[in-house]
Amino acid sequence: MTTLSEAARTLPPTPTPEPRAPHRPASRLRSHADGMAVASFILGLLGTLVLNLLLGPCALVLGTLALARGTTRRGRALLGLALGAADLLLLALLTTTDGTVSWHIGG
Repeated sequence: MTTLSEAARTLPPTPTPEPRAPHRPASRLRSHADGMAVASFILGLLGTLVLNLLLGPCALVLGTLALARGTTRRGRALLGLALGAADLLLLALLTTTDGTVSWHIGG
């Protein structure tokens, strides 16, 4: 007959859990998405005045990424998308009417 201490020694050891891969907290990802939404809005706004060929697509990309990552500043991301699209439409309008890619005011 085996004793309890002998039975405990013959049992296989319990496996230790593998360490989990470190992950970023959701608040950090959300703050990055919020920053992208604000940057999208600012770039879209600036793109209506200068460098609409460069700033318009940047506003579109940042606004889309912010929305995909679940920003809490959804309105700013949507405004950034709208302003980025307006930048590209303004560029097309300026190119077709004046034949230039910049603002031309006056004579």
